[in-house]
Amino acid sequence: MTDFAARRRMMVDTQVRPSDVTKYPIISAMLSVPREAFVPADRQEAAYLGENIELGGNRVLLEPRTLAKMLDALNIQPTDLVLDIGPAHGYSAAVIARMAEAVIAVEEDAQFVSDAQQALTAEDADNVVLQDGALTAGAPEHGPYDVMILQGAVEIVPDALLDQLKEGGRIAALFSEGHLGAVRIGYKIDGAVTWRFAFNAGAPVLPGFEKVRAFAL
Repeated sequence: MTDFAARRRMMVDTQVRPSDVTKYPIISAMLSVPREAFVPADRQEAAYLGENIELGGNRVLLEPRTLAKMLDALNIQPTDLVLDIGPAHGYSAAVIARMAEAVIAVEEDAQFVSDAQQALTAEDADNVVLQDGALTAGAPEHGPYDVMILQGAVEIVPDALLDQLKEGGRIAALFSEGHLGAVRIGYKIDGAVTWRFAFNAGAPVLPGFEKVRAFAL
């Protein structure tokens, strides 16, 4: 029988800590949440690898390093309300739930929503509200948010999402730029979001977050 707890510790010791992520709430959450419970059964053996886990439909579970460094840069506080966009089977929401006051998780894939609901319930993640809806629409009825995070790459972030960010709030997004993407942290100041580079990472672009290509003859 696979010792997933040992793999979890190894993931933190070999992928998270060496990436200069040392904040106790992040380490504690990633040591506690069973990553293998938030992937399809046939992907469980790969759950702790240092790479994105393919979930089908061009969607992935972000590699542990990427998620950990995003959370580190966001500096989530115990009083924060967090919007988690595209959590798939719910892993990111379960991790963030241990750090924030509450998480609103928006997922548009019906099978992912069903799987995430089961996994989050089993994990007793009572402060996660899972919402079935378009990723690009967010969840304005629960906002505004202190923190927003997107679980995949983007080419653009719609204004409809940025409008849900509280003044003084921050957002983490992985911008797709060729082979290697750039994670940037956006800060909302005087109603506008200013982006700053954090680190490089890669992932497929989330549905709806592609640039509209101009039609050319």
